[in-house]
Amino acid sequence: MEIIYILWLRQIKRYLRSKARIIGSLGQPLLFMVAFGFGFGPIFRKAGEGNYVQFLVPGVIAMTILFTAVFNGLEIIWDRQFGFLKEMLVAPVSRLKIMIGRNLGGATIAVVQGLIVLAISFGLGFRLEHWWSIWPALGFMFLIAYLFTLFGTAIASLLKDMQGFQLIMNFLVMPLFFLSGAFFPLADLPAPMLAVVKVDPVSYGVDSLRGVLAGLNHFSLFSDLAVLVSLIVFLLVVASYLFSRIEA
Repeated sequence: MEIIYILWLRQIKRYLRSKARIIGSLGQPLLFMVAFGFGFGPIFRKAGEGNYVQFLVPGVIAMTILFTAVFNGLEIIWDRQFGFLKEMLVAPVSRLKIMIGRNLGGATIAVVQGLIVLAISFGLGFRLEHWWSIWPALGFMFLIAYLFTLFGTAIASLLKDMQGFQLIMNFLVMPLFFLSGAFFPLADLPAPMLAVVKVDPVSYGVDSLRGVLAGLNHFSLFSDLAVLVSLIVFLLVVASYLFSRIEA
């Protein structure tokens, strides 16, 4: 357990030292909330769907967590070539513990980023459905963060250069996010589009946060929880296997 704690703490310290990373990662969520929230807000209201900021913010929080968590995989490629991980891989330490420690650190960072976005959203008019909503929201944030940290680890374990990781981001992660219903309601979607949304794991993360924070979920929270936990278990097995096969 000690190595897990050390790697978790190292990830947190690295994040806290990088003020540019913290500030830079907030630019895109803030842009979405301001440009989309106020730009599409009148159209959304005229369509009878209510306050678009209330609808949008949980999706933007999920987006922040998603990208922060997946980019943790990018750090694996960098560290494997030049950093601390290269030394850890040749040490007599369980690779499973190394992966769990790094992923816990990456998931914690992603949750912190999500909480920062949530705090900013209050200044733009977002309001919680209930004051206690923050507690189940934290649980779902961590599930989303850990799921996609595992996903990033699995992808990064197969790649040896950062260019390949960027292709995965552009052709897999971005479509997963934009097809998740983060920006549009799922009710009355065409059947083919709804089928895509239902097989998109990000949809259940967005829906869970929207349900607990704003009371606007499309699926049931039990379904969201079941899908997220099932995918975490599956990816934990896959990522562990792929990470164990990395050549030092």
